Amino acid sequence: MVAIVGGLGAAAAWAVAMLTASRATRLIGAPPVLAWVLLTGLAIVLPWAALEGVPDGLDATSATWLLLAGAGNVFGLLCSYSAMRTGNVALIAPIVSTEGAIAAILAVLTGEDVAAGAGVALVVIAAGITLAAVPRAEETALLAAGSSWRVPGLALAAATAFGISIYATGRASAELPIAWAVLPPRVIGVLVVFVPLALSARLVLTRTAVPFVMASGIAEVVGFAAYAVGARDSVAVAAVLASQFAAIAAVAAYVLFRERLGRLQLVGVVTIVVGVAVLTWLQA
Repeated sequence: MVAIVGGLGAAAAWAVAMLTASRATRLIGAPPVLAWVLLTGLAIVLPWAALEGVPDGLDATSATWLLLAGAGNVFGLLCSYSAMRTGNVALIAPIVSTEGAIAAILAVLTGEDVAAGAGVALVVIAAGITLAAVPRAEETALLAAGSSWRVPGLALAAATAFGISIYATGRASAELPIAWAVLPPRVIGVLVVFVPLALSARLVLTRTAVPFVMASGIAEVVGFAAYAVGARDSVAVAAVLASQFAAIAAVAAYVLFRERLGRLQLVGVVTIVVGVAVLTWLQA
């Protein structure tokens, strides 16, 4: 039950994070949004981790998991934000949501029990990704330059990075306090993204973008904390349930932003959502 509640809590928070970040990237660009989102998260998590103190379980193994969690999350966010600069949330979110399936596969490969039939659900999800990546009719002319595949390609790269990150976060959260499991992406991100942008005078921020980056930063932390709690019970279940953020974000993007998809893209999105839902049911 803990894995289910934690996974669903993460799904709701990550949907908010994606929607607000998508608006911010169109205002100031992906790297600045990533920098401000991570700084906002660090301002929340660092005092929390300081209150927890240095955990007794921090050793070379747990430090490796923390490093993987941090690096994967930062790279995944950069790819995701870059895709949202020009692409639709309704297309990007379902592809990125396959992070849960990737984390579940890693959990299975390292010994966690998974319900029978999960392999079929993963194949369905993969088919959905392929359909979702098919360009709309008006994008066909861009195929020669390869630009029509840029958005789904970035989304898939984000999904892979996030899958590794949330699996590593789940492993770390089993041995360390939640604050320490959530801290690494914020620290790494501030060091490798925020500081270089600030030093090169490329760290832009407009008044319009402020509420979006702050909301996204807060939602990212809430989502990771909820997921880390759920992962203590089951990494696979929490990861797959958390990926339901795609359905929430896609519906919200349609209602709020009037985003439209091509027919095959719509079929692909529905296939991904169904595949993730089936995998969730099998895991639960």
